[in-house]
Amino acid sequence: MKYLLSLFALALLISCHVNPPEQLTNYVNPFIGTDEDGHTFPGALVPFGMVQLSPDNGEHGYNWCSGYHYSSKTIRGFSHTHYSGTGAEDLCDISVFPTLNTSPTPKTIVSEFDHHDEQAKPGYYSVKLKASNINAELTATTHCGLHRYTFPEGKQPILRLDLGIGNGTEARVGHNGDLPLECYLKKIDDHTLVGFRRSVGFVGERCVFFAAQTNKPFSSLTIFADSVKIGSDQEGRAVTISSSLSFPNTQANDQLLMKVAISTANIEGALAGLAEIKDWDFDAVRKIASDSWEKELAKIKVTSDDKAFKETFYTAAYHCYFAPFRFDDALGNYTGAEKEIHAHPNIYTLSSLWDTYRAAAPLFTLTQTERLPAIITSFLEFYKQHGLLPSWELYFNEANVMPGYHAVPIIADAMLKGVKGFDYQLAFEAMVVTANEDIRESNYYRQYGYIPDDLDPRQRGVTKTVEYAFDDWCIAQVAQQLNKSAEYETFIKRSGYWKNIFDSHTGFVRPKDKTGAWMVPFLPTESVGFQEGNAWIYTWYVPHDVKGLITAMGGEKRFGQKLDSLYNAPDAPYRKLKNNGFYGLSEFSNEPSHHVPYLYNYIGKPWLTAEKINHIRTKFYSNQPNGLCGNDDCGQMSAWYIFSSIGFYPVNPSDGIYVFGTPLATKTEIALSNGNKFSVQAIDLSSKNIYIQKATLNGVSYSNSYIKHSELLKGGELVFYMGDKPSESYGVLPENRPGN
Repeated sequence: MKYLLSLFALALLISCHVNPPEQLTNYVNPFIGTDEDGHTFPGALVPFGMVQLSPDNGEHGYNWCSGYHYSSKTIRGFSHTHYSGTGAEDLCDISVFPTLNTSPTPKTIVSEFDHHDEQAKPGYYSVKLKASNINAELTATTHCGLHRYTFPEGKQPILRLDLGIGNGTEARVGHNGDLPLECYLKKIDDHTLVGFRRSVGFVGERCVFFAAQTNKPFSSLTIFADSVKIGSDQEGRAVTISSSLSFPNTQANDQLLMKVAISTANIEGALAGLAEIKDWDFDAVRKIASDSWEKELAKIKVTSDDKAFKETFYTAAYHCYFAPFRFDDALGNYTGAEKEIHAHPNIYTLSSLWDTYRAAAPLFTLTQTERLPAIITSFLEFYKQHGLLPSWELYFNEANVMPGYHAVPIIADAMLKGVKGFDYQLAFEAMVVTANEDIRESNYYRQYGYIPDDLDPRQRGVTKTVEYAFDDWCIAQVAQQLNKSAEYETFIKRSGYWKNIFDSHTGFVRPKDKTGAWMVPFLPTESVGFQEGNAWIYTWYVPHDVKGLITAMGGEKRFGQKLDSLYNAPDAPYRKLKNNGFYGLSEFSNEPSHHVPYLYNYIGKPWLTAEKINHIRTKFYSNQPNGLCGNDDCGQMSAWYIFSSIGFYPVNPSDGIYVFGTPLATKTEIALSNGNKFSVQAIDLSSKNIYIQKATLNGVSYSNSYIKHSELLKGGELVFYMGDKPSESYGVLPENRPGN
């Protein structure tokens, strides 16, 4: 009897066993995008963390904008500041590197490594250094990085702390690379060092203060000022400073730890950051970092039997939450645009807005609703200090490298979606002031109704005109919301200025001179008049007036034919050398092409959108190191993939409408900040069944080929029924199309 009872108890225990929840961080591969032109980095950080602790190869050039490229075989240090997916070298401040060299040297030390000895997970990075057989491990909190080094037994550990080197220091030319101006190091005790690194780089001058602390006392400190050993072991100041911290010989399994906190305000702020790691439990800090990533990733859960897809998807979500990153230190202070110290917690920096306003920012209205007001407040703080909203900002310095005033659509999108927590009146003031600036040729835009290319020193007038027009449409919508009728009339008129450079004869936007004459010769594949594109790319950039563009092109038939010509043109042979994003004449590796495949919905041909989206997702994205077809641009390339895998995309990133494409997950569940959940399910989805046949919303037939943000916020379930052939009815009728 006891035996039978035991068997019954065992069976009951087995039947009641609940599998542990799926760990989404297990699907993240931080090496995706580190090869070719993705420009991501594999190091350790928490979501939106100020410290982004990652290995630097020590090479320079376009491939090393993040400090790391998968093609490299060497590591020269682990630095605490990086940015992901950009197109210029900068950052990589406060470099630490372990070594066994017995005699300190001012020379930079490097080590070879093998990718087989390298591991990266959210909040964690490790690598074995071949030159010394040292195992290096990294993790981080918001303001502090934690290093753990395991040295071979019986060796004398040395930690190199190099303040002089940054990203591209050796090749500082023009705006590329980071040039040190002044470095300072001071010993507080035999565990603690403080100092700063002041430099000039891609966005101008900035200063990073640091505090470093070791778990064991160092026995000696050697300081080099401008590569010359100085007599003091207490303090050093020069253009470049490097130092060596020596420790007693190691015992078996001995580990040396160092934590490094940073601030842009002062040393006091950096010292306060050390307190984020209260003891030396590396694994506990790593777990907290991993758990913070798990929380963010869980806001969108996808169901699929395809592991490679889930790895690509969750790594894309991971990359979306690198930027903007925290700029205020552990005391809530930061150095502002005018180089004054400001006390303001929850300030963010790195605003690559020409890229991220298109999809990354709309994604934040779904997954970062509570963080978004602080991000927008950061824009407004920058406006109060700088006089204009940011365009391309880093460390509260304006780079002025891209056209448009694209903080506007991000702020407008939040306001139009009812996101609270920032000053609406100040935001509107900032939008209007920025739109009436006299830089970046916007004065010509207002004077002529377009930007004449013969008055633009860089000959990018067409790009600027169409992008300013969209931004002005956004201001008009906010003006209407705030009952500012005069401003509405002004900006809605300006939003139509794209028509002034549209040539109905050729069907392209193209350059004009100041007399109003078309500039010749004109070849739509050439870049004169355009920034990072040409007429084939920018003609479609009227996301606020797609109907108007269809009319300007001569109707739906000609619009569709031109879209077909864009995608059906043959690829040139050189375009096949790597994953570069060329799709016919479209260049998907760059953001102005991101919304274009969705435009077929506006002429009642959603199946063609599905085909183009499916081609882009499968050809240009993967779970491999070269799995991004261009710079991730602070998460924009990844955000496109997130939306397009769910099954829709914000063609106009500020009108609250998501246009349908084709889902890649059998089910997606979005946890909204209001407590509701919205799910998208795809019935009969397969690699061939990419076409939506019909849909239901909360069990009721749904014929539109788009859905509004306001509907998502209510929660519920959108169900797509998929098939292997285009539907003859779904999304075809004019009343079911976006923009109707």
